[in-house]
Amino acid sequence: MIESWKSFLQSQGALIEAHSVLHFGNPTRERAAATDGTIVADLSQLGVIAFSGDDAATFLQSQLTNDVRSLHPDSAQWNGYCSPKGRLLGNFLMWRQAGDYCLQLSGDILPSVQKRLAMFIMRAKVQVRDASDERVRLVVAGKEAVTAVTAAMGAIPEAAMRSLAVEAGQVIRVGEDKFVLSVTPERAADVWQILCTSALPVGAPVWDWLRLNAGIPMIVSATQEQFVPQMVNLEAIGGVSFQKGCYPGQEIVARSQYLGKLKRRMFLAHVDAEAAPGDALYSADIEGQSTGTVANAAPAPGGGFDVLVVAQVESAATQTLHLKAADGAALTLKPLPYTLPE
Repeated sequence: MIESWKSFLQSQGALIEAHSVLHFGNPTRERAAATDGTIVADLSQLGVIAFSGDDAATFLQSQLTNDVRSLHPDSAQWNGYCSPKGRLLGNFLMWRQAGDYCLQLSGDILPSVQKRLAMFIMRAKVQVRDASDERVRLVVAGKEAVTAVTAAMGAIPEAAMRSLAVEAGQVIRVGEDKFVLSVTPERAADVWQILCTSALPVGAPVWDWLRLNAGIPMIVSATQEQFVPQMVNLEAIGGVSFQKGCYPGQEIVARSQYLGKLKRRMFLAHVDAEAAPGDALYSADIEGQSTGTVANAAPAPGGGFDVLVVAQVESAATQTLHLKAADGAALTLKPLPYTLPE
């Protein structure tokens, strides 16, 4: 987190721990605002890996799950990076900014993902760097988000998964009422103040709750190399191209798509207990073994936790899933905001 920005947020009432804003003094009010208001949150807990150079697009095309060559300066995409076994090492919101390809991911896995990608650059004309503290990144979401972001940044993209360069930085629209902003540090405080005339400042857990309720997964250290992309619905949100060329794990990802029926999928659920990524799930039909894993979790406005879980499809359809033990807290499945492929 940029030190000057950290000091500014603290002056606004932020409680910060390990580069993440926990809240602005009233977590209950902040969670409530996410359900029917408009919120603004800092994204310093996430990292950004930036790639530049003449061969950057070609290199990333050979490494990531989506079609990087279709990522134009005015667009954005979800993307993933797999091991040779087809398991996700990380996933990203990706956009272009000036001469860079920017990959935003969970901050706890940035060093390992950056190091692994850098290993394969070899003689290509590609430079890679940790760009996390080069810009202030914010997210704005809710019914007044369009008005708030337009006022603060001057203009917005017209559609979801579009990106727009403006004087203060970059505006990436990730939903009808959700925007990620990449703001130059010298403009950040002014942008924040304008946003706060329409949006309530909230901590990172509130944005985590909104993101996971939108069905958008985030690979973290506890879940690296556990899921093929389809298990976390990455192809359902447009994060996998099945027409592009090879990349690590591509054969396994393609086989999961075209051969047989996917046995595990990601579901949205609520549980009246504390949950965390990596927690095991159990069901009565699979005795003594886990039937799934918590991918992401966040405190819910009405109490308990909302979670994205990867579980056996059959178990989720016919059984009650339980957290951490066969007799643990029961999960209640909720509808995802998108339709899964057959």
